[in-house]
Amino acid sequence: MSNWKQKIAIGADHAGFDYKELLIKHLHHFEVKDFGTYSTDSVDYPDFSHPVATAVENGEFDLGILICGSANGVAMAANKHQGIRAAICWTEELASLARSHNDANVLCIPARFITPELAIQITDKFLSTSFEGGRHAKRVNKISC
Repeated sequence: MSNWKQKIAIGADHAGFDYKELLIKHLHHFEVKDFGTYSTDSVDYPDFSHPVATAVENGEFDLGILICGSANGVAMAANKHQGIRAAICWTEELASLARSHNDANVLCIPARFITPELAIQITDKFLSTSFEGGRHAKRVNKISC
């Protein structure tokens, strides 16, 4: 049995702050780095999306989690990075498919549209699902420009 701990980068804007704090506590069995924000004061989501995306893209972290009100802003910013495949997920099934079919490496959670309990379930599904490869790998390899 390996002692390897999956490394997770997490960040949020003010709308996602409470969910970020909840998920950090829930993910105590992972190695988690909090890239902010650190309060509910209004901030700009790219200021947190880009550091999380960079940390995943350069291999410092295995996966990332970004949270904002709709998840659109954080996903758009993260997906500007060539090595990032950020997926907005509001159901467990979407989280599973994002990982298994699209090899998503950043989960984007829409805090204003799901419950805290569902955010935990989606996160657990995302982190426990592996990429299937095979026919999906060919497609995923065509994503980067």
